[in-house]
This record gives sequence, C-alpha cells and structure tokens, in this order.
Amino acid sequence: MLAYEKLDVYQCALQFLALSSKLTESLPKGNAALRDQLRRASLSIVLNIAEGAGKPTTADRQRFAAIARGSAMECGAVLDVCRILNVADESVTVEGKELIVRIVSMLTRMCRVGSTAAEAKR
Repeated sequence: MLAYEKLDVYQCALQFLALSSKLTESLPKGNAALRDQLRRASLSIVLNIAEGAGKPTTADRQRFAAIARGSAMECGAVLDVCRILNVADESVTVEGKELIVRIVSMLTRMCRVGSTAAEAKR
C-alpha cells in the first residue's frame, strides 16, 4: 500500500469521485459544462492529494494540499449549481456536500501545518 492510500482525506476523495461520477452520468442533456467541471475537479482532488503525499518538503505538500482544496471548493460550488438548477437528486447533492465539507476541513489543516501522512490520518 502506498502512503497516500492510508490517508483519510484520500479515501474521502475517492468516495466523492465515485459519487460525482454517478451524478454526472445522471445529469440531463444540456449540462455538459457542469459534467466536465465536476469530473475534472473531483479527479483533481484525488490526484493532488496523492502527488502531494509523495513530496519531500513541507512547502510542496502544502502547495498540493492547497490545490486539492481549491478543487474541492469548486466541486462544492458545482453541487450548489446542480441543486439550484434542479438537475440532480437532492439526496446526492447533500451527500456530496457532506463529503466535500469533510475533505476541505482535512485539506485546510494540511495546508496550515504541512502535515505528514500520519497527521492527516487523524
């Protein structure tokens, strides 16, 4: 198992990626921009967490956590737009927002303290 796979934030990001994949598949036609943004941003969260975990310096880890955090915030906004436009099931957007809040919280701590993999598991 690679170090990033042990991170709670990484596991939550994978859960969100799976949820967002289902959500994008269910979006009605005419929502290609939302579909594309959510796919890209949700994938960005996962990939930046993994890449950052492999960086040797605190500054590098913080930078990748900040990028992942920005992508998570973007996903939260896409969920808001889906809810406002009434193009997604409300239960899915609520579940997605709960995951995003948890992910953003963990990534915020990682940005502030430059946490190591062990610290991010808490």
